[in-house]
Amino acid sequence: MKYLCLAYGRAEDWKTLSKTEQEALLAQDDVLRNRGDLVAAVKPHVTTLRAWDGTPVTSEAPADATQLPLAGFGVIEAADLDEAIRLVTDTPCARANGRVEIRPIMAMNAVNLEGA
Repeated sequence: MKYLCLAYGRAEDWKTLSKTEQEALLAQDDVLRNRGDLVAAVKPHVTTLRAWDGTPVTSEAPADATQLPLAGFGVIEAADLDEAIRLVTDTPCARANGRVEIRPIMAMNAVNLEGA
């Protein structure tokens, strides 16, 4: 099954880590990339969209209730949630005072992935 991993964290927390600590955590991102998983970093700017009545309304506020900025995302392949957790436990945001949301992907590009 594929999992969407949304990484939340502050640059200030990342900068408190030593260069050696940063490199060790970034190495886990390389492990995921080498497996063929998608790992990306994003800029801190956010536009949140809602269109409840069909009219787009945007704001500059994050949708995340923790108020941590979205720092990156990944799409990984894992047999189950336990494996997905194991794969992202040592990634930068999971370790540097941030958090990672792990969400099962049910469909992608109009393909149902449930049970795949």
